[in-house]
Formats: sequence, structure tokens, C-alpha cells
Amino acid sequence: MNRIAAEWITNPATQGVCGALAAGGGQVLFVGGCVRNTLMGLAASDIDISTDLEPETVMKLARAAGIKAVPTGLDHGTVTLVSNGLAHEVTTFRKDVATDGRRAVVAFSTRIEDDASRRDFTFNAIYARPDGTVIDPLGGMADLRERRVRFIGQASDRIKEDYLRSLRYFRFHAWYGDAEAGFDAEALSAIAESLDGLAMLSRERVGAEALKLLSAPDPAPSVAAMRATGVLAQLFPGADDRALAPLIHIETQAGAAPDPLRRLAALGGVEMGKTLRLSRVQAARLDQLRKAAIEATGAGELGYRLKGDAARDALMLRCALLEGPWDNAVMDLVTVGANARFPVSARDLMPDLTGPDLGARLSELESRWIASGFSLSRAELLS
Repeated sequence: MNRIAAEWITNPATQGVCGALAAGGGQVLFVGGCVRNTLMGLAASDIDISTDLEPETVMKLARAAGIKAVPTGLDHGTVTLVSNGLAHEVTTFRKDVATDGRRAVVAFSTRIEDDASRRDFTFNAIYARPDGTVIDPLGGMADLRERRVRFIGQASDRIKEDYLRSLRYFRFHAWYGDAEAGFDAEALSAIAESLDGLAMLSRERVGAEALKLLSAPDPAPSVAAMRATGVLAQLFPGADDRALAPLIHIETQAGAAPDPLRRLAALGGVEMGKTLRLSRVQAARLDQLRKAAIEATGAGELGYRLKGDAARDALMLRCALLEGPWDNAVMDLVTVGANARFPVSARDLMPDLTGPDLGARLSELESRWIASGFSLSRAELLS
């Protein structure tokens, strides 16, 4: 009998939630990422619980136990229970009544089989009781052991229920799949036949999923498969993934952690931020990265203008786009630039110069100073 053991499952706050629900006579089962990741020896974050208790009953039992209940999605059977500051998303067993590729109309159920069958991939339909005992109604454990990302039932049926699952397939494969074993042929065929449905998805959902995909250790094989099936062109018009694999190799050489925006910049131009409805901060960084990478600004000046990490990211991206080698010694130049302070101020040139003339002179002096390797002193610049 399989059993999971982890700090999150024995946490008194989590066990308190389980006890409160069990007091109502219902089934209490962990499901999804927390179970999957624990079985794979990975860290678990979100705690999802499935139960045959309906939302109103869940809320009543929680309040009786002194646990805060937040009705985060009653129409879909979801209540968030907050115990000792820790959130637990509790959802009633469900089965789909109707779907349109974006949203589903659901009916509550008392059967775990119904709840499991409406999920996306087999290894996301593995459950665990509060004592850690694993329940595997659809054979997801075998796929998990083989690191095989497989749709539940017919891949085409699962995709038609929510077209975002096409993108989620590639994301899960990047994080959990066996790269050497490759991709499931049935899944790729179903995804390629369902491209039109991707147009129904909101840019926000696509953007969030894309950033999760690009955060994986090596998403390049998944993105290449997206290109082969037509998903890349459908979701990201103008995207080109040729620089992605070189960038990931350079990241390893530079000792840089995975960065989804850096990798997104490798796929396309500045319009990608608008395409994915990124936040203003994310879109601005993407714009800065791409422009700095394609310009001829030297490493030292990039360090001076962008500072350390941003300059390094732009230089790594430039190397990937130009298919050139990475040399860690370039970071010495970045560091020099990042630590440099322009020794001349506007006050030094006033009142002789004002307005546009003042700005032009400052810019000229700054350019001379940068060209000198930041070595010219204030006196030398003003002489």
C-alpha cells in the first residue's frame, strides 16, 4: 500500500481542517499537485482537498471548528479554509454537465471516480487520505513513475473541455515529463487538431500558463513541440524559439536561475508583452531586455545603465540570439560599469549652459567618460 509522508500533511493546521470535515462524516482526500509532487520527492505548495461534502456543509463544519471559511468559488464547489494562516482549497466532488472550452457547468457528486475523470492528466488524479494512504482510481501512479504526461481518457475530449489544457500539457511535460522518452503521440495529435479552440482563451490565462512553462528547468523541448503542433504560432504570433535552447545552455554556464521573462524575450519582440497581457512591470522589463540585447551597447555601459542582473540578462540573451559563445569574464566589465558613478553634474556646467544645450553637453561628457572605461575624472572631463 502506497503512503505519502511530508511535513505539510502532518501540519496541525492541515490536520485540523481534515478533522473538521471528517466530523461531518464526509470523505477528505488530498489531490493534485501536493500529492503528485510529494510522490516525486518535490516540494508541495498549494494544498487542495476533495470531499463529497457540499460547499455549504464545508463552511458550516469549518466555522464550528473555528476555521475561517472563504467562499472562493461556490458555483464550482470550492471553499478556501484558512487554518493558522494556511490556506486549504476544498472542492466538492464534481462531474461536468456541459463545457464550452473555457468554462464548465458542473454538478456535485459523491463518487471519487466522477471527480477523477474530469481532471486533466492521470498523475493529477492521484488522491491521498489524511493519514497519507494513496488512492489511485485511474492508474496515475504508473504514469508518474515513468514520468509520462498522459491525458485522462481521450485526449481530444479533455482538450475540448478546456482548450488551455493544450498549453498545460506542454507545461507539465517541461516540469515532470521524461525528455528522453518524448511526447505522447495521441496527445500531440489531439492538440494539433484543436488549434482553433485556442483563440477562445483569454490572454491573461495564456500568459500565466506560459510563464509557468518557461520557469521549468529546461522548457526548450516542450516549446519545440509547441512549434511542431502549431500551438506556438497560434498563441504567440511571430514567436521564434531558435534562441531558447542556446539561452538555457548559456544560463547554465553563467550560473543564472531560470527566468521566464528572459526566456520569453528569446521567443519574440516587445509586442509579446501586449499579446500575453503581462503586467506593466513585466512588459517594461521584457521591452528593456529585448532592446538591450539587439543593440550594440558594450558590457560596461550596460552595467552602468541597467546595473548587474539586468545587464547580465541582456548579454546572455544577445549571445543566444547571435549564437555566440558566453564568457563569464564579461561580467567583470558589467561590475565595473554598475559600480561607476558619473563624476559630472548639471551644476558643474551652469550657468554657462542651460536647457537643451546643458543636456547635450552632459550627454557628450558622459559618452566620453564611458568610452574611457569610466576612467576620466571630473577635472579631465571639464578641462
